[in-house]
Amino acid sequence: MTANTKPPKQRVVVGLSGGVDSAVTAHLLKQQGHEVVGIFMKNWEDDDDSEYCSSNIDFVDAAAVADVIGIEIEHVNFAADYKDRVFAEFLREYQAGRTPNPDVLCNAEIKFKAFLDHAMRLGAEKIATGHYARVRQNPSSGLFELLKGLDPSKDQSYFLHRLNQAQLSKTLFPVGELHKTEVRRIAEEIGLPNAKKKDSTGICFIGERPFREFLNRYISHEPGPILDDRGRKLGQHVGLSFYTLGQRQGLGIGGIKEKGAQRGGGEHAPWFVARKDLARNTLRVVQGHDHPWLLSSALEAQDASWTSGHPPVPGNYAAKTRYRQQDAACTVVSADGAGFQLRFPQAQWAVTPGQSAVLYDGEVCLGGGVIFGATD
Repeated sequence: MTANTKPPKQRVVVGLSGGVDSAVTAHLLKQQGHEVVGIFMKNWEDDDDSEYCSSNIDFVDAAAVADVIGIEIEHVNFAADYKDRVFAEFLREYQAGRTPNPDVLCNAEIKFKAFLDHAMRLGAEKIATGHYARVRQNPSSGLFELLKGLDPSKDQSYFLHRLNQAQLSKTLFPVGELHKTEVRRIAEEIGLPNAKKKDSTGICFIGERPFREFLNRYISHEPGPILDDRGRKLGQHVGLSFYTLGQRQGLGIGGIKEKGAQRGGGEHAPWFVARKDLARNTLRVVQGHDHPWLLSSALEAQDASWTSGHPPVPGNYAAKTRYRQQDAACTVVSADGAGFQLRFPQAQWAVTPGQSAVLYDGEVCLGGGVIFGATD
């Protein structure tokens, strides 16, 4: 390869979280000859001395990584932005009986807005994060496309679907080209101190903590009845905000034994949350994973965001209505800048208002929106 054909060296600001993915991201970019600067984002400080908020430990890990790789690291506090732009909306959605996805909001408002703006002020030409996704520029349209990460078990394009052309044009995802096992191998090979650190699974920036206890501090809750699909009262819920559709654990109810029912019958089959009736403050539950109340063949989404800036034309695509599911075949019935309607040839399980419905055309993530309602 001649000097003229090498990719241009750029000033790249990397979001270093303290985790292994962002650490390897910084290493790969440095290897490519870029001028790399690390930024550690602190976005939560209400109780950062507690056992659940690990930002102090994470910063120590991020600083140790920067030292090994040989780059500068800056500690930046975005806590006010996070509270205004992400957490306030998160609480509003829960109070309204929906189940929001804070990682989607966090990426759109903090990592690829507040962080991107800060990086540009530092003279960055690009930013990079440790997300498992890819960006490419379509040679025919010139548009930047968001692609799935190559490791199907780690692909995070679902959480990034709100990124727009301006954000995608400035973003690099080096580990999106790799499998997680390869990322761990590289980390060990170059002696990164966090090579074996476990992946975080908590709420974006808030950490891994007892969720009900955490929400309790911020939203009002009024107990009410738990009814089954036949209207029988099974117990009492602690507040509708604390439950999500499809939830099986933590309901605090046993089975109902029908008069004269045989032992070992279906009376002890697990219960699932199927509906939340806000007007009556009632939680409706059903027995059996495939109960009709848990299945939906169509959905409506609002607050749409399209990576190209334009909605897809009606037709056949694939969609995810929750992060950990396989792509499901769907038909876009209608779509515009505000929202869209999907139909599924195979009914989808526990389609949850507040979660994101994200559309795909093969490996290309087209964008998505917030699920408003679902029908059978």
